[in-house]
Formats: sequence, C-alpha cells, structure tokens
Amino acid sequence: MQHTGNRLAGKVAIITGAGCVGPGWGNGRAMAVRFAQEGAKIFAVDKDMASMDETLARAREFGADITPYSCDVTDSNAIEGLVRECLRHYQTIDILVNNVGGPTPGGPIKLTEEQWDAQIDINLKTVFLMCKHVMPIMEKNGGGSIVNIASTSGIRFTGAPAVGYAAAKAGVIQFGRVAAVEYASKGIRINSVLPGQLHTPLVDAILAKNQTGGDIDALLKKRQARIPLPFMGDGRDTANAALFLASDEARFVTGTEIIVDGGMSARCD
Repeated sequence: MQHTGNRLAGKVAIITGAGCVGPGWGNGRAMAVRFAQEGAKIFAVDKDMASMDETLARAREFGADITPYSCDVTDSNAIEGLVRECLRHYQTIDILVNNVGGPTPGGPIKLTEEQWDAQIDINLKTVFLMCKHVMPIMEKNGGGSIVNIASTSGIRFTGAPAVGYAAAKAGVIQFGRVAAVEYASKGIRINSVLPGQLHTPLVDAILAKNQTGGDIDALLKKRQARIPLPFMGDGRDTANAALFLASDEARFVTGTEIIVDGGMSARCD
C-alpha cells in the first residue's frame, strides 16, 4: 500500500458520514483519506453512496483499502448489519469515528418539535447507537479509539441560532467524557474533535442558503470575521486532529476534546 506514513498501520477504522454534499474537503472525506494515508483500512459509511465517489477516488490514489457501505446510522438494526459486515470484511474494529450530523437553523420558538427530535437523532443518537454496537467489539479486543466529531457550537454561541444542533453537540461532548471514564479500564479511549467555522462543502451547499440567502461570499466573510487566524480551515484540519486522537500517539488521552477553530472560541467578544 502506498501511503505517507504508518501511524495507523494495520488498524481498521469505521468512519461514518464519509461522503460529502459536494466536491472538496468535508470532514468525513478528509478523515477517510487522511487515515488511509497513514495505513488504516477504512470502512467508509454514508447513507448516500453517491456522495462517496470522490472520497473513494481520493483515498485510492494512495492505494487505500477502503470499503464503502450504505447505512442509516439513526437505525439500530441497520447498525447491527454494518458491524457484522465490517467484521466479515476486516475481522476487527480498532477505530470508530462518529461524524454524522448537521445543523437545522432556529431557536426554541422557530424550531418545530419534529425538527428538534431530528436534530437530536442525527447529531447525538447516532453517536450513542454506533458506540453501543461497536464498543463490545473493542472491549473484547482489549481496547480501541473512538473519536466523536462535535462542534464549537456545543460550547459557545457561534453566530447563528441553531439550538437543537448546539444542544446535541454539547451532548456529544459530555457523552464522550462520561463513557470515556467508564471504559478507560477496558482500554477504550473516547475523545471529541470540536471543529469551528470551517470552509467545507456544507457551507456552500446548505449553510449559505439558510443564513445569507445563497450568498456564499457574504457568509464566508461573516465567518472569517469571527476567526482570529487570518484564514479559514477545512475538513483536513479536523482530520489531522482526529488522526492524532485515533493513533497510539494519544495513548494517554481520553475523555477530552481538541478544538479546531482558529482561535474563535477563545475570543471574549
């Protein structure tokens, strides 16, 4: 296999949300490619298989062993099938990256009850269900690493009201802390990455429509103004943080978070 390093050599990684809504570096795509570069075998999961075409192509440029799998990870029965298929294909699971999610705008009055439930399901319940089905495998194997992709929205107001998303992502962070303490003695590490306002394909495809009427440049200008660093990161920055947490370099790191936001959440204004 041709890759740039061996930080994950021989490891099997499930990455959910490995597709992307458009071309470019979304978080899931970037993590799948970055992990593949470091020698991992990737079980790439997404509900929309067409969204994974670019992910697979980019990963295979490095000779990656990557297997696509379609699954709705809000469905516990479907996840059982996902785990069975991953074990059939790769015999084990060493790393789990929970990356499914997305915001629906609105505060508690504007957001409907159905939208609230959907936000909790896609952003938080997916983490619970994937862990519920994968952690017994890791426990049996004597350990593993779980990386949950949360958001700075889980710790700060980041500029646009999305109360369901923010509450769910805060839940992801605390879920990871509590589960990490419980399962530390089993050798299972659980951490979160908190991306800030990155320029990912989601911004162009969805957020600009919701926040600036489709004016992508106006939205990017607003987001950049909140970031102390003079540029906006993308999914590759999330991927590098997740890579560290997934790797044995982070063997003494569990129950915590890495914030990837260019300093935005450190600001007091």
